[in-house]
Order: sequence, then structure tokens, then C-alpha cells
Amino acid sequence: MKHTIYALTMFALAACTSPKKEAIDRHALVTRNNPEVTAMDSLSSLSVGNGEFAYTVDATGLQTFPEVYKNGVPLGTQSQWGWHSFGNPENYKPEEALVEYDFGHGHKEFYATQPKEPSRAKEASDWYRVNPHRLHLGIIGLELGNEVRPSDVQNIQQSLDMWNGIINSRFTLKETPYHIQTVCHPERDMIAARLSARQPAGIKFHFPYPTGGHCDDACNWEANDKHSTTLVSEDAQSAVLKRTLDATTYYVTISWEGPAKLSEKSANYFVLTPTDSVFTFTCQFTPQASASPILTFAEVQQASSGHWKNYWTQGAVADFSQCTDVRAKELERRVVLSQYLLAIQCAGSTPPQETGLTYNSWFGKFHLEMIWWHQAQFALWGHPELLDRTLSWYETVEPIARQIAERQGFKGIRWMKMTDPSGTEAPSKVGSFLIWQQPHLIYLAELLYRANPSEELLKKYNSLIQETAEFMYSFATYEEEHDRYVLKGAIPAQETLRAAETVNPPFELSYWHFAMQVAQTWRERTGMERVPEWDVLIEKLSPPAYNDEQLYLAAETAVDTYKDIRFTSDHMAVLGAVGILPMNQLIHAGYMKNTLHWIWDNWNWDKTWGWDYPMTAMNAARMGEPEKAVSALLMDKRTNTYLVNGHNYQDGRLRIYLPGNGGLLTTVAMMCAGWDGSEGTNPGFPKDGKWNVRWEGLQPLP
Repeated sequence: MKHTIYALTMFALAACTSPKKEAIDRHALVTRNNPEVTAMDSLSSLSVGNGEFAYTVDATGLQTFPEVYKNGVPLGTQSQWGWHSFGNPENYKPEEALVEYDFGHGHKEFYATQPKEPSRAKEASDWYRVNPHRLHLGIIGLELGNEVRPSDVQNIQQSLDMWNGIINSRFTLKETPYHIQTVCHPERDMIAARLSARQPAGIKFHFPYPTGGHCDDACNWEANDKHSTTLVSEDAQSAVLKRTLDATTYYVTISWEGPAKLSEKSANYFVLTPTDSVFTFTCQFTPQASASPILTFAEVQQASSGHWKNYWTQGAVADFSQCTDVRAKELERRVVLSQYLLAIQCAGSTPPQETGLTYNSWFGKFHLEMIWWHQAQFALWGHPELLDRTLSWYETVEPIARQIAERQGFKGIRWMKMTDPSGTEAPSKVGSFLIWQQPHLIYLAELLYRANPSEELLKKYNSLIQETAEFMYSFATYEEEHDRYVLKGAIPAQETLRAAETVNPPFELSYWHFAMQVAQTWRERTGMERVPEWDVLIEKLSPPAYNDEQLYLAAETAVDTYKDIRFTSDHMAVLGAVGILPMNQLIHAGYMKNTLHWIWDNWNWDKTWGWDYPMTAMNAARMGEPEKAVSALLMDKRTNTYLVNGHNYQDGRLRIYLPGNGGLLTTVAMMCAGWDGSEGTNPGFPKDGKWNVRWEGLQPLP
């Protein structure tokens, strides 16, 4: 009966919209925010994709000048399956990177870390950080010859039609007008393009060897002897290339309409030369030789248009056009562009890397503590199926997560932090000691259930939730002297703190409190008894420590929180204790508001990350400070910059940062639809008459 009542309640919530009852003109909303590019700007590249695959282009609509964009937003062609490892002639084993620690849990703990001194252990650690790394599958651009420079491309008029998922690029080259349309198939790792020019240029297919670099475009053009591209088959309208890079192989299927000739220019470099002034082609990347029927440009374009119209009409939207605050237009632009970017970059069958499918960061690996920031928003914006698609990956790596817990002496499963599709834990002097990725699975599964209550979801995720909670209970330490549970031996979300000396970071305490309660609720939903010991933990978990000014500390052990710059830089994770999470019995609302105000006035904002602004806004909204919530989302700081293509710029290394985009969407959803216990509509926006935000289909946060 409880299950039925809850389902009906959530169904009613799902049907809720903002006060204005007239339907939002979704086409107008999306298209007025289409990005437009008028110059060969390395930070203005545009992408098409489908969550599993993405292709990023320069101002020509293809990847004609990758060297110009190399240090901007690079021209990537990446997939969820495209990974490579260098050889391992020394036969390094993952266990060689393990180091023993004693954090006072009563047993030895082995962590995959990074030794400082030269040794075989350090070599093994370095190898497993680099391998595997994500591949750039290949450059597809105009073949213009070495004599043509980027500055020769004039009169650029490029736009991304987000309603149909197509990039339209117009420019002139040597007084010849060009029009190129670029699109991605919604279900295949395939791009399609249509070129119109009096003097048609050839199309280059140029394939790099991976760099294995920490943060780069993954293109090593000086290693042709280490990989090969062979022509497997060819006919008048298509060709298949086989790529071989050490033990990795994949296939490239090219098809075209009209007369054209494919020729090999040099090693790993092919050119397709058409003769007609209008020319179309498709290019598909697959891990195995494809038996799928060849598609035309028109078929791919039609599939893309149908997919994107469905995405925009079936999901949630927020319309700021009736707001009179001068900041509203920019906030709407960021929201709509973020919806598009996250759908193409972060909605795949494995968790996304922080730079999505555009270029490599941390060797192309993904960080599980970031999955909440990337993907919680899908459940709130009417696309829970996209979150479910990624969350399903957790089941495949459960055995590895169980092994991590076992080797550290804990029960249940401990989720890795930095990893790849195999689930192998990448050694890290920071990441291996984080714990705030643990409750994410519980939180995200709860959002899925709230969006679509079903027995199927309960059955699918309950076991993983229970095993995750088992680890969380096992990790907490009971202090008999103070009759309380503490969290220690971990680096918190504010990574400037150290594992060996950090006790009771406030965000992690709140997250343990919240997630253990949710785990118990899932037991009840599935007919299981509550675990009494878990209820004791929930009751006796330590409240966060505070100082004489009634300001919460970065940790119980961080007594100099407001004097030491180490504690007032990086993520102000203390605000996540209420904001990301609901208010709970551990938190004093007045002290939290004091802390928000101090951080607002004094934090080292130049040492923050893109998701710190949404986190601050969520805290401000729950603390009844809606003006601060809006101001946080639009704070004029480098790491809160949103480029013309919608990407959240951080610095010269991270020119895009998708957790910032995801955090923005999650925050706007809660500011509009509210959170459990909030009152009225648009509770996170100021009640000054300037924020008449209209929205449809949004879900509230817990």
C-alpha cells in the first residue's frame, strides 16, 4: 500500500508545472539559444553526438584544422568503447601498486597509490594510471593542402541547430563559398556530412597513435611505425578500413553518394576525393567489423532530427523569457546548452570523463565521485532512462569493488574512484582515499525511483544499494568513549585535507546519514527488515564540528579552518552537507547559514571548480537565500565561465568541465521544482517579481 501511495504521489509531482498553464514553446526556447560561431576560435568548436560517441568540429564543420584547436576545445572523435593500452613488457600487476596503511580501523588497509621514490612499485603505479587510455578514433576534415592556412577561411557563419542536432557551417575559401552540414546518428557511432561547393575539396581520414598523456587531444602524429590502417574492402560507394594499435583494433566504414575516389596519401592517412559540387558521405566507427546496412546522409539526418525533437519534447524544460532580471537570459542560455552537451557527452553506457567525449583528461578515465554531478540532472529533467543506462554499469564492476573492500578489511563493496570500463582502480595519491563516491549509487538510484517508481528498479538496484551500505557501515568507527560513530582515514571532497589526519568531514557525515537512511527505506520497499545496527549508526553519527563563531569546520580535526588557506581553498564541501543533501538532525541551520555567509565573503574563489558554484547555490536555496543562489550560479569567476558552445571553462588544462554543466542543471531543477519540504513554486528564486521562471516536467530533489 505504501508503495502504491508513493507511486501516485510521485506521478502527481511529475505532472506538475510552473504556475503559468500555457505550454512553453519548446522549439522557440531551444532555437533562440543555438550557438553561433563567426571566427576560427579554438574555444568555440561545436559537437554532435549521442552519449556513446561524439564528434567535435572546427569552424569548417569538420576537423580541418586540429592543430589550431589542440590547446582549446580539441577536435575529438571519441567513444565509450575506444580504449588502448601500451605494451606491458615488465608484466606489472595491479597489486604491485598497493601500499599498506593503518587508519585506526583495527585492521590493515591496502590502497592503490603513487609511491614517490623510484621503484618497481612506482613503475607499476605509473603504468596503471596511464593504461588503458581513451582513443581519438580519427580526424575527418577537409583536405586542403599545406598551402591553405586557417586565416584563409573567411566569412564564417556557423550554427548548431540543437532542435535537430545538426551543425551548419558556411564560409568562403579562395573566394569559393562552402556550405557543410554535419550530423551524428542517434544510435550508431557514425557521422554524416553534406558538402556544397563549386570546387569540392577532398575529405581526409587521418589517424593518430595515442599519446598516453594526462590531459591532451590524444593525438601522436609522430608514431606511424607503431600503428597501421589497412584497406579491408572497397567498392564504388564505400570502403572499410581496419585500425591496428598494438593489441587494439577497430574498424572505420566510409560510404558516399556520387562519384569519388579513396586513395592512401601516406601511412594512416586516406583522402576521399569527390567530383560533384554537392557531395555527401558517412563514416562509422565500430570495435568489430560492422554488418549493419550502409546509411545515406539523408537517413542519418532524419534519424537525428527525430531523436532530438523527441529529446526536447519529452524531457523537462525551463523558460526564462518572462523574467525581467538582466541575468535571466544568460542563465537560460547556460541551461539549454548544458542540456544538449550532457546528452551527447555524458549519457553513455559507462560513466563520463570530466571532459566527456571531446578530449582526454586523466588519461580519458572517468571519476566516480563526479557521476552525481554529471548525471543526477537526467532524473530531474525528464530523462531518467539516460541515468539508468549509465548506472547499469555498476553491476558489471561489482566484483572488483568487492575485492577493494576485502583487501582493505571492510565488508560490502567499495566503489573505485578513477577507473575505466573494466573497473580497474587507477592508482592515485588522492583518489584512492576518497569516500564520497560511495553513496552516489544510493542517491542516484533513489532519484531514478522517485522519477519512475517501479518494482523493476527496486529489483535492479537494491542488492547494490545494500552492499554499498554494508561497506559504509563497516567503514564508520564506533568510539565507545563518546558513544558515537566517526568517519576517518579518508580524503574528503575538499581534497586539500589529508587522509591520515582528517576526522569527520561535514559533507561526508551528512552523506552517510542520508544514504544509510535511503538504504533502509529500500529494504522496506522490497519487503526486507531494517538492519538495527544501521539505525544505531544513523542515530549516533557524529554531528559536524564548529568553532566559537558558530562556523562549521572543514573537519573535526581542521581546527584552523578559518585561518589556514589550505582549508579555505578548493571545494567548499561543507556547503554540500546541506544543499546537495537535505537538512538533517546532524546540522544546525543557523550555524550552516553562518558558514554560507563567511564562505561567500572570504573564500578563495579563484581556487574553486565549476561545480562549486552550483553547490553554493543549492546550499543558499535551502538556507532561504535565493538571491545568493542566483548570484552563485552567475558569479563572475574564471571557473564559472561558460563558452559560446556552452562548455564550462576552468583553465588552460581543463578548457571544458562537464560536472559544472551538470551541477547547473541539478541546481536549476531544485530552484524551480523545489526539494522535499520546500514550499511554493520556484522556491530557489528571489520573490522580487523579476524571476517568473516557467518550467515543465522538472522533478524536486530529496
